[in-house]
Amino acid sequence: MDTRTKIIKRAVQEIQNGMNVNLGIGMPTLLANEIPKELHLLLQSENGLLGIGPYPVEGMEDPELINAGKETVTAVIGGSFFDSAESFAMIRGGHIDLAILGGMEVSEQGDLANWMIPGKLVKGMGGAMDLVHGAKRIVVIMEHTNKYNESKIKKSCSLPLTGQKVVNRLITDLAVFDFTPEGMILVETQEGVSLDEVIEKTEASFTISANLTCGKGIAKRLLLLGKEKHC
Repeated sequence: MDTRTKIIKRAVQEIQNGMNVNLGIGMPTLLANEIPKELHLLLQSENGLLGIGPYPVEGMEDPELINAGKETVTAVIGGSFFDSAESFAMIRGGHIDLAILGGMEVSEQGDLANWMIPGKLVKGMGGAMDLVHGAKRIVVIMEHTNKYNESKIKKSCSLPLTGQKVVNRLITDLAVFDFTPEGMILVETQEGVSLDEVIEKTEASFTISANLTCGKGIAKRLLLLGKEKHC
């Protein structure tokens, strides 16, 4: 699997039956096509749609039916439309169970930077700052390193912050981390990824769960065994 597919397939496991879920602009929107049909949930877009369906097939696009990233989408049966003010009232009122957002940088404290790079033209911060404080759970998905092979998981973010200590879980192409009051914890490595590689490519300091799981969820107490360091 390519990097994005690996991240998306792992991230979709965070979605549970009955949830109201917001998918952020960029890679998170790809989850809409991967959600199992047996799950009954509603996808919310801050531009005013509750009940996003899969991307439309070619030739069936409706230019007036778009997500927050201006991509054409479909609506499920029972979907509803409303203005942006009502959408943000929904977010700020705590009615979103899960927000899956993209990231540029995440710090070891759970800080998130995902809305701008200094010197680059941006239209605005979008809904991310509201989502990281209004949604009940925040999961960030992103590549582990940038195009220069530098870690995007920092001791401290260098880019403008979207929110401080707001990330609950981070999923990359290499690993899964949780953020707790005790700090950042490595809870899972992606299939075929060694523990040494995760350590080498992560600038942030983290502890390793004694119940670290690998790939498809096979539990291996790597630290306690002191043996194999890969899945």
